[in-house]
Order: sequence, then structure tokens, then C-alpha cells
Amino acid sequence: MRAHAPAPAPTRSPSRSRSLALAVLASAMLMTVLDGSIVTVAMPAMQDSLGFTPAGLSWVVNAYLIAFGALLLLAGRLGDLIGRRRMFLAGTAVFTGASLLAAVAASPGLLIAARFLQGAGSAMSSAVGLGILVTLFTEPRERARAIAVFSFTGAAGASLGQVLGGLLTDALSWHWIFFINLPIGAATLALAVRALPADRGLGLRAGADALGALLVTAGLTTGIYAVVRIEEHGAASVHTLGLGALSLALLAGFLVRQRRAATPLMPLRILRSRAVAGANLVQLLMVAALFAFQILVALYLQQVRGYDATATGLAMLPAALVIGAVSLGGAARLIARFGERAVLLTGITLLIGALGLLTRLPVHASYAVDLLPVMLLAAGFGLALPALTALGMSGADEADAGLASGLFNTTQQIGMALGVAVLSTLAAARTEALEAAGRSAAEALTGGYRLAFAVGTGLLVAALAVAATVLRTPEKAANPEVAMAA
Repeated sequence: MRAHAPAPAPTRSPSRSRSLALAVLASAMLMTVLDGSIVTVAMPAMQDSLGFTPAGLSWVVNAYLIAFGALLLLAGRLGDLIGRRRMFLAGTAVFTGASLLAAVAASPGLLIAARFLQGAGSAMSSAVGLGILVTLFTEPRERARAIAVFSFTGAAGASLGQVLGGLLTDALSWHWIFFINLPIGAATLALAVRALPADRGLGLRAGADALGALLVTAGLTTGIYAVVRIEEHGAASVHTLGLGALSLALLAGFLVRQRRAATPLMPLRILRSRAVAGANLVQLLMVAALFAFQILVALYLQQVRGYDATATGLAMLPAALVIGAVSLGGAARLIARFGERAVLLTGITLLIGALGLLTRLPVHASYAVDLLPVMLLAAGFGLALPALTALGMSGADEADAGLASGLFNTTQQIGMALGVAVLSTLAAARTEALEAAGRSAAEALTGGYRLAFAVGTGLLVAALAVAATVLRTPEKAANPEVAMAA
């Protein structure tokens, strides 16, 4: 009888391995974005439970924003140096542990400390996520699809967080908005160990610039702190201007240091890329308008129209659905066929239409007539963000992928903080002026929001102008074979 050779052990195909890695990266992004939005609807419950003062309550958000925004650039570069997989695993572990600490917090101080640690963990994992993705998916069409999935996860997580936050807080307690991170974090860690490729990194000697790290972290921390306190102190106050000047001085010192250091933390060559510099500027303008839009529409629905937390989240759910449908169903194909720049310009144009409609928002708005069209036009974000991400990462080589990822995420966080602070301040000032003129509370609030939406529309118009004049579609994305395959 003839002996049969033993069957070879099954192995995972490269495509399946990369799909699993993409799922891990998307899960981490979902957890990070979900945490940023889920907290907002639970803050009144936290205040009642822990005895926060009104000023202290804002630090539940501010502590997270400061740690996240200030550490992204440093974490991205360290990921290039010590290995992106190692940085991702460490960041996910820190975030998950901090979520447990936040869930059991019994005092304001402990919750704020836990939120700061959550922000640090998010920075560590988020900073290298895009860097890992672009080194895994090198073929233009595959990369476009992967970025679309990654972008959709972030956009949908923000809307899902508001719905989930309202449901968990109403049905259980605010503690569960943090407990929910534990199984997601544990599963992400377990899968990441198997799915993410090991990388040795360049080594600390390739960029261990301690002074540069201190300058950039201090500069970003000071700047973000100044921004998040604008609403309290005013944009032209000594507090805001003084801290803003200090932040600019520290960041200028960082740039000077990077030009002179033998092993710079952030090689300035990355800023010479038209794609990197232009994409980050477009993102700053776009995110400033859109994150403020998300917050202010939620406030309008609750303060003017009387929606509760759950109803507010459900009202904004169509935006997440259309963003998902566009980013997952069509963005990659459109990018392959027409190029990143054309898709980005189309997406921003749709978003200008969305915010433009809100400049005429009435006090007694009909959801179907006045708000649903806005939610549907939010589909532009599903086009714009994947295209913008692809352009922003196209200008960095593999050695700088983590740094480019960290820079892109840093710009996003600064845009979010700046947009909310400035547009909320303008809305509040306009509301006070209308109330002083004898308008009702609802009319005054609506007038304030309309002004903020008008300024947001202007920011998007500026983003469109920069994208049209500065950004160019990379040659590798204009591959006719890829376009035909799409």
C-alpha cells in the first residue's frame, strides 16, 4: 500500500492576515473615537454622582484632549524608533487599564486622572495605526479600501458613541460607558498579538532627541490647554494670549532644535512634502468645522428642540449610516477611478452644502425638512476623509510612516479642540447679545448656533481652496490598471 504524505498544516493567506490586522486597527480606532463621544452625553450623570463643579466637569473632556493631542506626535515617532506594533500594544493596554480605573472612580480627581491616562493610551495606539496600515497595504486600490474602512470606523464611532452613551447611562449608569471598553480592549490586544506584523523599528539612536520631545510635548500641551479654556477666559484674554504665545515659542524652539539635532525626533523633511503639509492644513480646517458641527447640532436638539440624550443620538444616526455607506461602498472605487484630489474636492463641496443649510436653521425646525437633508449631505465626509488620509500618508516613506500618522492625528485633535472652542465661544457671545436685545432663550440660542455654522461653512470653503490649489493626486494612485479594475 502506498503511503500518503501528511497534509501540510493550514496557513493563513496574506490577504486574510492583513484583513485581520485591519480589523484590529479599526477596533482600536473605534474604541478611541467612541470614548471621545460617549462621554459627552453622560456628563450630567457624572456631575450628580461625583459632585463635580461646573468648571471641574469640563475636565472630564479636557484631560483626555490634552493628553491625546499633546502626545500623538511623540508617540508616532517613538513608534518608528522602537517598533509600531510594540507601541500599539502598549497604548491599547494603557487605555484599557485606564478605562477600568475610570469605571470605578469614586471622586472627581480620580476620574480626571483616569481620563488623562486614557488620552495617553489613545495617543500611543492611534499615532501608529495609520503607519501600520500603509505599510501593510501598499497596492493603491487595496490601500484605498483599507483607509476607507479605517476612516468609516472613526466617523461612525462618533455618532454611535452618542447613541450608546445615552442608552447605557439611562439603562444602567455612567460607569458602564467605561466598562464597555474592557472587552473591546482585551479582544483587540489578543488579536493584535497574532495579526500585527512584528517590526524592529529604527532604534532609539536614530532619533532619541530628548530635548525635542520635551519642547514639542510642552508646546502642544500648553497650546491645547489654552484652546480648551477659550470659552471660559475669552479669545482675547491675557490668559489665552499668554499661553498661546508660550505655546508658539515652545513649538518654534522645537523646530529650531529639529534643524540642528543630529538625530531629530521629527525630521523636517516630512514637512517639505506638499501632500503631507497640504493634507494636514486641509484636515485642520475641515475637522474644526465638522467636530463643532456635531457638538452644536446635538446642543441645538437638546436645548432648543427638547430632545433627550438617546433621541439626540438617534437623530444624528443617519449621518453615520450615509458616511458608512459611502466610505465602505464607494470611496475606494471612486478614488481608484478619479484620484484622491477629485474625490476630496467633491466631499468637501457636499459638506459645505450641509453646513450652509444650517445657517438658516429655524427655532421650530422640522427634522425631516430642516435636519435630515443635512445628515444625508454628511456623506461628503465619507468621501473626503479617506481621500485626505491617502493624500496625507502618500508623502511619507516607510521609515517615517509612524511620524506621518502621528502628525495627521495631532492635526485632527488640534482641529477638534480649536473648532469647538472658537465656534462655541462665538455662539455663546451671539446668544448673549440676542438675549440682551430681548429675544427669547430659544431664539437667542438658535441665532448663536447659526453664526457658528456660518463660520464653519467659511472654514470648509477655505479647506476647499487649499485642497484645490495645494494638493495633487499622487502618480501611483492614477494607475490606469487600477482604475479599470475598479
